[in-house]
Amino acid sequence: MNSYRVETRPEVPTVGITETITMTEFGKVADRLSELVGWLAERGTHPVGPPFFRYHVIDMTTRLVVEGGFPVPDDAVLASAGDVAVGVIPAGRYVTTVHHGHPDQLVDVTGALLSWAAAEGLPFDRHDTDAGDAWAGRFEFYLTDPAEQPEMAEWDTELAFKLAD
Repeated sequence: MNSYRVETRPEVPTVGITETITMTEFGKVADRLSELVGWLAERGTHPVGPPFFRYHVIDMTTRLVVEGGFPVPDDAVLASAGDVAVGVIPAGRYVTTVHHGHPDQLVDVTGALLSWAAAEGLPFDRHDTDAGDAWAGRFEFYLTDPAEQPEMAEWDTELAFKLAD
């Protein structure tokens, strides 16, 4: 049973690579996270938080627009280049929960979070588009370093979904 929190978060600068994928093509995003670490190192900086996946647009039956990225230092002077885009995690109120277990369980964990928020009358900052469900901020933060804990069933993943203002 997951516990849920509503918390206010500040804007956080990020870098990321966005891909349009199906659910079975997640590696196209995940496999590029190490590339981002190298990109940051070349520019004299580094991630200041865990890697994340940000779901910009979701249509579970067809395509997803997903960004893989990292928070970066507030004082980093970075410009988008090639596939790498400079962006932000938007400030605002978020519903959060931490899942301990294999990432393949996140679909069910997400469904439970969405149901809880609906029951609490908490609307998300999202809207319908022709491409699917567009979100202002729907994040999975991977809190466990796979180099330290290779067993995916032992990973901690935080879900943070932005609420409407």
